[in-house]
Amino acid sequence: MAVIGIDLGTTNCAVARAGEIVPVPQLIGPGELRAETLFPSSLYIPGAKEFPEGALALPWDEKPKWILGEFAKRRGIENAARLVHSAKSWLSHSGVDRSAPILPLTAPEISPLDASAAYLAHLTHAYDGAEQVLITVPASFDAGARALTEEAAKRAGIANAILLEEPQAAFYAWIERHADWRERVGAGDRILVIDIGGGTTDFTLIAVGESGGELTLERVAVGEHILLGGDNIDLALARTVEQGLPKLDALQLHMLWQRCRAAKEKLLAEGAKQKEEPVTILGRGTGLIGGTIKATLKRETLESVLLDGFLPLVGKDEAPVKARRAALQEIGLPYASDARITAHLAAFVRQAGAPTHVLFNGGVLHSGLVRDRLLETLNSWLPKPVEVLTGEDLMHAVARGAAYYGLARQGKGVRIRGGVPRTYYIGIESSMPAVPGFPAPMKALAVVPFGLEEGSKVTLPRNEFGLLTGEPAEFRFYSSVSRHDDKPGDILDPIPDGVEELAPVEVSLPAAEDSVARVTLEAEVTETGVLQLWCAGPNQQRWKLEFNVREQKK
Repeated sequence: MAVIGIDLGTTNCAVARAGEIVPVPQLIGPGELRAETLFPSSLYIPGAKEFPEGALALPWDEKPKWILGEFAKRRGIENAARLVHSAKSWLSHSGVDRSAPILPLTAPEISPLDASAAYLAHLTHAYDGAEQVLITVPASFDAGARALTEEAAKRAGIANAILLEEPQAAFYAWIERHADWRERVGAGDRILVIDIGGGTTDFTLIAVGESGGELTLERVAVGEHILLGGDNIDLALARTVEQGLPKLDALQLHMLWQRCRAAKEKLLAEGAKQKEEPVTILGRGTGLIGGTIKATLKRETLESVLLDGFLPLVGKDEAPVKARRAALQEIGLPYASDARITAHLAAFVRQAGAPTHVLFNGGVLHSGLVRDRLLETLNSWLPKPVEVLTGEDLMHAVARGAAYYGLARQGKGVRIRGGVPRTYYIGIESSMPAVPGFPAPMKALAVVPFGLEEGSKVTLPRNEFGLLTGEPAEFRFYSSVSRHDDKPGDILDPIPDGVEELAPVEVSLPAAEDSVARVTLEAEVTETGVLQLWCAGPNQQRWKLEFNVREQKK
């Protein structure tokens, strides 16, 4: 079976099949097509007469509506008002309509969903057919963002795409490259994956166990969704450089942001010895009339912004600070209010437990300066320094790991288990006469047993229940860390101590013929930790409810 892994990144995308990176054909200039191993997650909306006829033609589309990839990135630096970037971050923003045309913010024309679908559709031209496509998402993506990623894949013509968490994919890539991985880690080890990309920071902890004489892997903790990464660093550099320049407008600042990113990458490149990099942007106006504004990004400035602003040395008890926000704000992404990556890391380690090993992933971690500061901070909290798992390709690991995982699903590799850490229940309201002052008693129906491996279906008895449709309804969920023997379909009546209620899910389901439809329940826990609860009614009607069964944040 042909397996393809796709890293749908915030800043860059990549495609891989087992053991190799697949170059993606893309425009790098007008009429100039080239296959590159990275595909920038950039979409440029060209003006009506901005380019000559045929200059944007692709082998599969003579008149594309948008420019995607490297040329879009380059053109967007010159004309930021027409550039769409960070679509993946917008896809995870539940505070906006992600299927509405809200991007770019200065002149909205496309939705985050359609932009993501456009990237995926373009990436499919990198390979000739596939029976299985794995698409990676941040470990902290919620159910809505995952569902929208699946919808984007469908719009791109990718049927039955399977989603995989990016930090897990990075670890799969490390396993693929190290046939002797069982000699490098052992039972009792705990591997911290630190993934810092263009738009997000992800933390995941993977535990190594032993069963029947064989080592096992289990993902035991996942960090919160943190919109904090290379984009924030680049903007901070731009703001710092801006202080020595004439006042810039919004488009000039955006151009400076992109130029500082390029200068940063040169200064942090392996073996780089220069002490500064020039940064040039267009002045107000166009062409030669506006002239240019020249500035310099100094290495000492870069190191100060990185180490003092984003990677300060903090104590193990440090926590991210929530800044006070103004009542009225521009519509934008919900970036982390505390830019200290090390503070977020401290909070995760405190919750998940101490690691013995660390694996780095993401473009920001190309820099030895960043890796060294993270290790210095992490080791200051631990009784024994962590061991670094080395030898990985930071820019392509996620795509390669996704392809490896596809083979592992076929029994051709090792898999990371993700057992559910609790037993989960859904509330069933008792059918009893109304009593003034007393709500109807609730029962708890077990739907997810303790330790169930993610990616598994749950067999529930064919009991019928009444489902309220056509008006707002509240689904109540419960969980227990102590009741390990309850089986799917068991009903707890009354609900005993040791079973705690979680935040309810409020939905309005499409109306059935009767306001209360007779349904049976079907359940499945996806690979990314979402309980999909299907209510199957008469006349083949089906309603779906999703709930995250990952460890709930307190």
